[in-house]
Amino acid sequence: MKNINYIMNGVLAVAVIILFILHFAGEKESADTNSTLASEGNLSSPLPVAYVNMDTLLQNYNYYKDLNEIIVRKEENARASVNQQGSQLQSEIQDFERKVNNNAFLTRERAEQEQQRLVKKRQELEALDNRLTQELMAEQQKLIEQLRDSLSAQLKIFNREKHYQIIFSNISNDNILLADDVFDITSELVIYLNKSYSPTNN
Repeated sequence: MKNINYIMNGVLAVAVIILFILHFAGEKESADTNSTLASEGNLSSPLPVAYVNMDTLLQNYNYYKDLNEIIVRKEENARASVNQQGSQLQSEIQDFERKVNNNAFLTRERAEQEQQRLVKKRQELEALDNRLTQELMAEQQKLIEQLRDSLSAQLKIFNREKHYQIIFSNISNDNILLADDVFDITSELVIYLNKSYSPTNN
């Protein structure tokens, strides 16, 4: 009985020693591998992270171009409307001043009435300008939210095959100071987004 116990204890001791050797050898090999990757900058198996250069993306994303065109058209139309009414008002003011200088008004009350009409018209024009500016800002905010929602939805679909754990956005190198190009997925994402976008969906 004692001999069997000695043999069993001996076998267990040898097994424990072998496990320790294998364990520490594995850690050393893993540490050596990590050290080699770190020292050589080996990116053959890059981290599951990526970044997108938003400036480049927006310059090349057709959906953003279309949204931007909508805003530009509305701004041009608003400006044209205000400028047209402003020119008309300016002409009426000049006509009023000419009449005053030539004593064309039959009574002082009539001149004052015309002056008050022009003042009111100017105030209405300023109010129109402010209203159109507010409407444009609200429209722009709405379109920005549309763009953000679209990008978010498309990124989730895009990432189903890519399996990135995190995707950063970079604007003019503000958020990412240094990164290897292997982590830049901007071009790939732009191709995917434009392929998925149809103007009829807008």
